[in-house]
Amino acid sequence: MNRLLRALTENRAETAPGHRDPRLRGRSYMVPFRDVWSAVLRLVEGEFGRWTLVDADEEEGRIRAEAHTRLFRFTDDVEIRMGLDEEGGTRVDLVSESRIGKADLGTNARRIAHFLRTLDRTLEVR
Repeated sequence: MNRLLRALTENRAETAPGHRDPRLRGRSYMVPFRDVWSAVLRLVEGEFGRWTLVDADEEEGRIRAEAHTRLFRFTDDVEIRMGLDEEGGTRVDLVSESRIGKADLGTNARRIAHFLRTLDRTLEVR
């Protein structure tokens, strides 16, 4: 019920280490930053589909992209933040936000979850 209520009242999803939704807990990979950065860029730039790279700053560990919804082709904003965690792993967190509307029907949370699952497979972890 909570997931349904959020889908009907929120238009933004963001990862956090202790997020109540396990799909939105972000990731820490015991993989060098440069390798994770390259994998994320490859996904955003083409392998992931319906995303357009807006900006990438490796020093800041930040990638911004636009994602387009399937049915109505709405444009949503995605930000990927990367850095080292306290154990020396590479931490990846995302924010996905709809530009219009007051509810996203869960699209942003699903987009983040799908991206992280794809990144896991790309990096051959989990």
